[in-house]
Amino acid sequence: MSAEIRQLEPKVLWNKFADLNAVPRPSKKEERVIKFMKDFGASLGLETIEDEVGNVIIKKPATSGMEDRKAIVMQSHLDMVHQKNNDTVFDFDTQGIDMHVVGDWVKAKGTTLGADNGLGVATIMAILESKDIAHPALEALFTIDEETGMTGAMGLKGGLLNGEILLNLDTEEDDEIGVGCAGGVDVTATRTYEQEETPEFKIGFKVTVKGLQGGHSGMQIHEGLANANKIMNRVLFDGFENFGLRISEIDGGSLRNAIPRESNAIVAVDSIHEEAFISEMNDISEEIRTEYKTMEPDMVIEVSKIETPEFIMDLGVQEGLTRALYAALNGVYRMSADIKDLVETSNNVARVIVKDGAIKVGCLTRSSVESSKWDLANMLRATFELTGCEVEISGDYPGWKPNMDSDILKVLVPLYKKLNGGEEPHVAACHAGLECGILGTNYPDMDMISFGPNIKGAHSPDERAQISSAQKYWEFVLEILKNIPKK
Repeated sequence: MSAEIRQLEPKVLWNKFADLNAVPRPSKKEERVIKFMKDFGASLGLETIEDEVGNVIIKKPATSGMEDRKAIVMQSHLDMVHQKNNDTVFDFDTQGIDMHVVGDWVKAKGTTLGADNGLGVATIMAILESKDIAHPALEALFTIDEETGMTGAMGLKGGLLNGEILLNLDTEEDDEIGVGCAGGVDVTATRTYEQEETPEFKIGFKVTVKGLQGGHSGMQIHEGLANANKIMNRVLFDGFENFGLRISEIDGGSLRNAIPRESNAIVAVDSIHEEAFISEMNDISEEIRTEYKTMEPDMVIEVSKIETPEFIMDLGVQEGLTRALYAALNGVYRMSADIKDLVETSNNVARVIVKDGAIKVGCLTRSSVESSKWDLANMLRATFELTGCEVEISGDYPGWKPNMDSDILKVLVPLYKKLNGGEEPHVAACHAGLECGILGTNYPDMDMISFGPNIKGAHSPDERAQISSAQKYWEFVLEILKNIPKK
């Protein structure tokens, strides 16, 4: 890890981020970072608790003169999204993130950076360790598994926290103050099928879609980024329509909350069509690349001849699957009628696996309106059930309803203006899934707000955190802590 990160200002923030990023912390595998955080709390002599699901809570008394202020909870999640470039050799389970500075940005070398939500965690660590930062009574809440199910927030029981105000540090625009977020639900379609032996007159090809930007399936779903699963299905559908292409395997996408960047398929085509098939694939690939040349300049669609696969899908099942994937909505379903430019409801066709007689398609549906979320989830359910799939709807979590009369919001807005030459902050709800809505189920009277530094490309290897923004954000944090209202 580059030592230059530790020299950035504010050093207390970047040094804690560097310490954290040395610890592998994939979602569902947070044992090491939980231990790291518990050891950190113990080293400071502070009360440190691990709850039943693995969340870590560290409590610190108010500094002198701040005892009459409302107690606060500062909250961030410990896990990070793991994505890497296809040509990057990296083991997220054993290696710390390799960071470097590029101009005004901190990036990782070929992987996600973990600024989401590592900079929030590092902020809280720096305040816990400090001896000269003024703050009221503080409860640091480090949740687990935010990225793949929010099970940490869901498992947090009432009564563990006493704070009246929650500062969530998981927003990714430094001029934004978050007051609401989308909820979400997983829609997973599965079915089995009979495999057929591939006829001798067929030859094998590998189809690859790669080089896409990917990104956050909530915050970036409206940007027009290509989805590798949808692009792949378009290519395979064309190949079937024109040449009777038969599918052997598909492996597309990765995480439910990341726009898919890559997909690979193994297919078979009649040998007599070899030359025409390759020509057609080149033509449709060029058409698609031309469509996306502005948003996806590095898109690659390759078709290469390989050994003929031993088995192919049942024809009827293949037809049903490709049609269902074509029909399954991906992207924005509805914009908010109440908040300008806010995506209300969307879907990400996140994962497509076809192999060894089994199909699995995973989607993440998001919405800030519960009825709209279930409307879209049921649309997807109907689409896949019509092809004979079984559809499971799981992992439902609520959104966070905006409270424009929030007391802490009334503190943050004038503070932001004071620190930024009178500039108004953007008070908004976001289309990401923050934990505030879930935490509010067991702490309904807690006043909540969300903010953070500029982080771009979250959930992709292009993730980067802006150095100058981190400085602006850190100053904002310190001022907020000094201005927490009295009890």
